[in-house]
Amino acid sequence: MPKGLTFTNDFLKLFFNGGAIANLADNAASSPLTGLFLALHTADPGSSGNQSTNEISYTSYARVSVARTSAAFVVSARTVSLAALQAFPASTGGAATTAAFFSVGTVLSGTGKILYSGTLTPNIAVSNGVTPQINSGTIITED
Repeated sequence: MPKGLTFTNDFLKLFFNGGAIANLADNAASSPLTGLFLALHTADPGSSGNQSTNEISYTSYARVSVARTSAAFVVSARTVSLAALQAFPASTGGAATTAAFFSVGTVLSGTGKILYSGTLTPNIAVSNGVTPQINSGTIITED
């Protein structure tokens, strides 16, 4: 059953902007997560995967931290988009590979929870010297 539009936007703002839903949910008071972490994946991490499932691997790769604020994530009409382009470290070696999926998760490294994941269109071919980027056209939609 679909959620109401106002609640869906409030829900997305809770996750991506750290905003409270009045009388229902608050951002953690003692130690809230201040950033979310973008990861690249060579294949779909799936609904049971974690941030390291099918995660891309190249020399110098690292996840990208994005602040949980409305200045970093734009929420509107059941969608979330990046407010600005997010660049990953440039490849400095390793085998050529392709980033076909992205995820938004809870930790900088390791097996953190995936909050959302999706397909990168177009896919990103990564080889030595390439700087993978996710732009503001990459959208997450909540049904």
